[in-house]
Amino acid sequence: MTATTPDDTGFRPRLRRLVRKTVVFAIALGVSGMLAPTGAFAATEPPNDNEGKVELYVSAGARGTVTLGAATSAVVTVQNETDAEVSPGRVLVELNRTPLADDAAITSWLDGDEVEGTFAALGTESTESVDAGASGTTTISVPPELLADLAPGVYPLRAGLSGATTGAVGSDDVVSRNVSATSVLVVSAGESAQVAVVVPITATPANGTLLTSEELASLTAEDGALTAQLDGVTGTAAILGIDPAIVAAIRVLGTSAPSEAKDWLERLDELPNERFALQFGDADATAQAQAQLPALLQPTTLSTFLTPSNFPSTPATPTPGTEPADSPSPTPTPSPTSGPALPDDEALSEIAGATPGVLWPRGGASQADLAMFAGYFEGAATTILPSSDTAGAASAHALAGDAEVLVSDDEAAGALSLAAGESDSSARQRHLAAASAHLFLAAQRAPGAPLLVGLERDETRTASALRDAISTADTPGFSLSALQGLPTAPVTVTGAADPAYAAAVGTLLGDEQTLGQFATILSDPQLLLSLERIRIMRTLAVGVPTDSFAKAVAQHQRNTQETLGAVSIPPSSTIQLLTAAADLPFGVRNDLPWPVTIQLSVAPTDPRLEVKPVVEQTVQANTSMRIKVPVEARVGSGEVGLRLKLSSPTGVPIGGTEVVRVAVRAEWEGIGIGVFGGMIVLLIALGVVRTVRRRRREAIESQSALAEEEEAVLSRPFPPESKDGRE
Repeated sequence: MTATTPDDTGFRPRLRRLVRKTVVFAIALGVSGMLAPTGAFAATEPPNDNEGKVELYVSAGARGTVTLGAATSAVVTVQNETDAEVSPGRVLVELNRTPLADDAAITSWLDGDEVEGTFAALGTESTESVDAGASGTTTISVPPELLADLAPGVYPLRAGLSGATTGAVGSDDVVSRNVSATSVLVVSAGESAQVAVVVPITATPANGTLLTSEELASLTAEDGALTAQLDGVTGTAAILGIDPAIVAAIRVLGTSAPSEAKDWLERLDELPNERFALQFGDADATAQAQAQLPALLQPTTLSTFLTPSNFPSTPATPTPGTEPADSPSPTPTPSPTSGPALPDDEALSEIAGATPGVLWPRGGASQADLAMFAGYFEGAATTILPSSDTAGAASAHALAGDAEVLVSDDEAAGALSLAAGESDSSARQRHLAAASAHLFLAAQRAPGAPLLVGLERDETRTASALRDAISTADTPGFSLSALQGLPTAPVTVTGAADPAYAAAVGTLLGDEQTLGQFATILSDPQLLLSLERIRIMRTLAVGVPTDSFAKAVAQHQRNTQETLGAVSIPPSSTIQLLTAAADLPFGVRNDLPWPVTIQLSVAPTDPRLEVKPVVEQTVQANTSMRIKVPVEARVGSGEVGLRLKLSSPTGVPIGGTEVVRVAVRAEWEGIGIGVFGGMIVLLIALGVVRTVRRRRREAIESQSALAEEEEAVLSRPFPPESKDGRE
């Protein structure tokens, strides 16, 4: 928004005209003019960013539209985004009586540029104070006399707030909050064009493949984004463009799908709105056609997302017995119970009731691309194109050469998309008024011709904002089939190919081929390739902003390189080989979430080592393991290099070559045995010596003890003899 100075030029002539019409109204207008704030549109010094802002919004009529000759009201909203109260002020609403001529003039005015003509007051009113972080609304009644002399058209509308401040009066922190707002007022004769609105239903998972159970539970909850999209289209005639990846993400979970997601899918199926399927992941068909792909990309398979235990088993099927044919009641012989009935890819991604053959690609499609689209659908393709890519008829249903197209009005689609993405109801009214203005001009250019508005991709819309946007444009009962049933008008397609998109398709598919060779290390290569294809399609999604597309492609390439490097041989330090033959362990790392089967090739750089050339091993998911390779040294010592390479069982190289140094010390084995043997002999000799010495010591000690005992006996005195010779 920009601040402007009041333009009083033409005020008196307008007043004189009003006086001639009605004296009472002239008096009321005079009072309104006297009360108008004199610097309502004067520019003020912008406040410090830390203090926040005060925003002003103005709207008049129903979504910016008033019927010719009817009374209306202008609503002015003061949005206080500061941390202080906004004091009371005064608002002035003015209308420029010179209509805006075309879409460019509407956009220029709303972007802040000046317009021709003069502004006249519609009314003025005092505002109340607005608390910090709150908003206040002031309504100004506009009697029909003020608009009676206006012809049908789109008129610039503006409002100004004056006299309002934040901060304590008399203090240094007082800030003047004189702000202004712009909008438009559409004066209609009461007739409206038939308008169909196309709403995309999309959701992007964090992992780039399918929405997880946790994401689905969140998105389809009562306050979830997918729930909001259904709430917004319920009760409207909006045409739905649905990404099949959403319904596939729910169905692949089978019985384990969140109850909220199941209810959401059932509710989607029950909606009466006409619908068509976007390409899986909302991939851009234009980029694929410009890359000359023979067919639109599709998921390679969705079976890798299925868990059989989440699907009920099929009942046992009886087979006829072996009784004779004339037996009155052959006894059936039950067959073994069959496994679970798993749905195929078509059943998983089917959009119930979808109109076939409709494409809604990114802008920029050329006539040659339309011919490619026809080939994709065997000649029965209907392409939704932006009006900026066509020239000629203004009808929504057109024919470009032999190709059937539906043309979406760019200007109205842009304004309605902004409105659908604006959660603040006051700010939304400005976008709704702009959309009404663009639709009005489109109807004026081709009276009676149907119009189509395709909303931009947006996954964060609120239900109320989406409903307001649709209700501003769509005509009840005017559907896709009604559009396709109308006569066609010839148009010329002016879209030009963007070489960056075609080149990106080639780059992404080249990476996919590389991963296809890498995936031969898996028991089922589709475990990786099915994810890769969906990620490619999401990288090409229409909803990826143009200025972010190159970054998305670069990120995909980085992810591809990380995947290719997920299985590798970690660097190793020098290995010491101390024997003539041994099993040397070499590490292999697997960062993939699946087991891989690899072949480790080992080749010495010197014939002094002899190794087993190839060892095949299965490495479990997210683990590292050591693979033992038999090695035999032909020399006593030296340093030899071993070249290590990984490959798949089919011979596809995995990663680069690692060289491991092996220090051969085979003679140390003989030295070690000799030393060990010498130590054993020495220990035995020492044991023998100790034993002999101990036994000698024991013998000496024994002899000494005997001698001492004899000496003791001899040293004892003898008793005297008796006369009879007895003691």
